Amino acid sequence: MRRTEFLAALILPMSLLAGPLAAQEAAPAADATAEATTVASGIGVFGAPKLPADFQHLPYVNPDAPKGGEFSMSWTGGFDSFNPYTVKGRAPILSTVMHESLMEGTADEIGAAYCLVCETIEYPESRDWVIFTLRPEAKFSDGTPVTAEDVFFTYETLRTKGLNSFRNVIAQSIAGAEVLDERRIRFDFVPGYPRRDVIQGAGGLPVFSKKDFEDNGRDLEASSPTPFIGSGPYMFDSADMGRSVVWKRNPDYWAKDLPLKRGRHNYDRIRIEYFGDSEAAFEAFKAGEYTFRNENSSIAWATGYDFPGIRNGHVVKAALPDGSKASAQGFFFNLRREKLQDPRVREAIGLMFNFEWANKALFYDLYTRTESFWDNSQLKAMGKPGPDELALLEPLAADLPDGILTEDAVVPAKGGERQMDRPALRRAAALLDEAGWVPGQDGMRRNAAGQMLSIEFMNDSQAFDRVINPYVENLRAIGVDAKMTRVDDAEYETRRYEFNYDIMISHALTDMIAGDGLYQQFGSQGVNDVFNPSGLSNPAIDKLIGAAVAADTEAEMVTATHALDRALRALRIWVPNWYNADHLVAYYDQYEHPAELPPYALGELDFWWYNAEKAEKLKAAGALR
Repeated sequence: MRRTEFLAALILPMSLLAGPLAAQEAAPAADATAEATTVASGIGVFGAPKLPADFQHLPYVNPDAPKGGEFSMSWTGGFDSFNPYTVKGRAPILSTVMHESLMEGTADEIGAAYCLVCETIEYPESRDWVIFTLRPEAKFSDGTPVTAEDVFFTYETLRTKGLNSFRNVIAQSIAGAEVLDERRIRFDFVPGYPRRDVIQGAGGLPVFSKKDFEDNGRDLEASSPTPFIGSGPYMFDSADMGRSVVWKRNPDYWAKDLPLKRGRHNYDRIRIEYFGDSEAAFEAFKAGEYTFRNENSSIAWATGYDFPGIRNGHVVKAALPDGSKASAQGFFFNLRREKLQDPRVREAIGLMFNFEWANKALFYDLYTRTESFWDNSQLKAMGKPGPDELALLEPLAADLPDGILTEDAVVPAKGGERQMDRPALRRAAALLDEAGWVPGQDGMRRNAAGQMLSIEFMNDSQAFDRVINPYVENLRAIGVDAKMTRVDDAEYETRRYEFNYDIMISHALTDMIAGDGLYQQFGSQGVNDVFNPSGLSNPAIDKLIGAAVAADTEAEMVTATHALDRALRALRIWVPNWYNADHLVAYYDQYEHPAELPPYALGELDFWWYNAEKAEKLKAAGALR
């Protein structure tokens, strides 16, 4: 079972999530001719990007992929707003699909960014500033040109009215911006802030239409019944509020012939159907109400794909290789709660999740246990720290758990074949005793003040019921008053933003390059931010994040991330879940994709395409509704 979320469609890139909000004033522009500058159409973090300036298309796409057809998928829950940049309301999936950024990355390269809305970037060796020159042909879906004023308006709007994550990164990294002319805008960066990927950060900001905001009286902090417009390949088509939404391809998309975009964004329509629960969604797929499923249920994958569409070849079931970093999914503790601030309590609770039993009994041995916040990548800490890691950790050891300098990186304890693993029970009970939570006559654990150790799992996914319920049983067996509470979308969002939970299922939004988002995910500056579900605030972690973000070379970044991963795991802020090294997909046989997929994306919404001839055969056979 894998919980899948379209977080990337709803928040800014990880490199844009940063630290504290500070007072902002636009810095005066220095003379751009005072020092030698580089003018380019792309930039990398650790060296030049691999694509030459005259590349004709991305290496992993079919540049001649046909346009047309519809891609449809499901989602559970609902939506009541079209503004994904506010905590008010819940926006539909892909509600930022119309927004492009000045620069864009690729699915086969880490840390590189290429000009999209911009034509060139100009910057000095110091990277103290950058000038983006916009493409003259760039335009919004209403036909108005994308100008430097629109980019500046976006920057100002996010700086003053965006989510904390947007405001924080701008405050920490960007000192100011200035419109130089209709097509050129300059960003100056905060003195002393690491320069490694500041240009990619500024270039990753979405670009809003100032005219759209003014014409519609938009308030970025308010819920909105009106979808945004943008310069991207897709635009709003229609919606049944809370039930379905359709995004249509803009036939006049300005960038459709750019090398960066050839062979991409091939569907005429993308339709999202919402369902009340995952079982209803699966039944609708089998009936042909939608056509693509990225399977996140192991029981469905193992036992559910024996229906007529599979047997007669109308539906393709495939495990496609996934070379990306494993999703850092887990049960995250809310350290803002006093009862969860003792690491012994957290370790004891973690011991009672028996993954080995769950994988065999519930998951059909489909998954691998997650051990690291950077699993399935070179950034995962392993074994004992080496000399380079020790150089970072030794000055910080007083703020980290004992053993950080001498012991192997923390990994979850191996469970047994039975749901209740006796060695884990004994160890967990001993830890709770040490922490002052002792069992009373009723078997339930209380502290010296007589307060019962009560733990609630907040869960908004039906698919997780069968995982959490046995976990709750194990915890109650050692005297913890554990329970699972199922919540709907609205309550989940409200409680998440109010930090009103003990344990919730979440993802650590780590990346293959340590970026500013780590401050939001784990830093003290993000302790009151929704992207820090654990509420972690630790000075050693802050310093390790700083070392990883400031690293000038890839080797230094890897070492610092190893040390950070090691320290985070030692603090036991989560109970890690599991991952699968493949994309598990099922789809009606009307879609095609390149023979070799890139390592870091499945690309079903990006560079797959629709085969009209196959689709007609499916319709003639009555396979689709």
